[in-house]
Amino acid sequence: MSYSVGQVAGFAGVTVRTLHHYDDIALLVPSERSHAGHRRYGDDDLDRLQRILFYRELGFPLDEVAALLDDPAADPRAHLRRQHELLTARIEELQKMAAAVEHAMEARKMGINLTPEERFEVFGDKDPEQYAEEAEQRWGGTEAYAESQRRAASYTKEDWKRIQAEVDDWGERYAALVAAGEQPSGEAAMDLAEEHRQHISGHYFEVSYEMHRCFGEMYVSDERFKAFYDSMRPGLAEHLKEAILANAARHTA
Repeated sequence: MSYSVGQVAGFAGVTVRTLHHYDDIALLVPSERSHAGHRRYGDDDLDRLQRILFYRELGFPLDEVAALLDDPAADPRAHLRRQHELLTARIEELQKMAAAVEHAMEARKMGINLTPEERFEVFGDKDPEQYAEEAEQRWGGTEAYAESQRRAASYTKEDWKRIQAEVDDWGERYAALVAAGEQPSGEAAMDLAEEHRQHISGHYFEVSYEMHRCFGEMYVSDERFKAFYDSMRPGLAEHLKEAILANAARHTA
């Protein structure tokens, strides 16, 4: 059975013009012609076209494709092995590209423009974007969220290391305060609550006392935030919430 140039173009997803060009350069010469001189392609021609298109997909120029296909030393199995090797290499390359794009997409969620290695260096096993998608869903249309994105996008690795060091230092001091039995309404606790508010305001977006009150409630009502703060010291989340409320009261009374 043979096929017209239009039929082959439809099978292969190429243009008739492409098939004419392959014929003109002797890359794919149809094995038959009709009485009217029209091109007719047989099964062997379709096999050759399939191999041509495979090599073209891998980026081989047409002259190299011709050399590969017309090598008298090559047999069909050699072609298949060659195609398998090239396809495997292409898959690995695409997987690496996909991973790079994925990392870039993740980094852009909060504007954190760090490589995976830098992110690990700064944050360790903590994921700074753990709540990024949820934050975008909750506050994506607010000015505060836009400001946070803008600021975060400008930070370098050294900036993030400094910010993280501030968080770690604050956490150690607050844990020591809880361990010492300080009351949430005491000056020391309220001062650390105020420092917490100013840290967010200084690095991400302006936090009003009313907003800080909401954050305090969230730190105990949301198990994920509660676990984060309680990991510094058991009971710290509840203590911090009360200190935030007391601090807000003394500044807004």
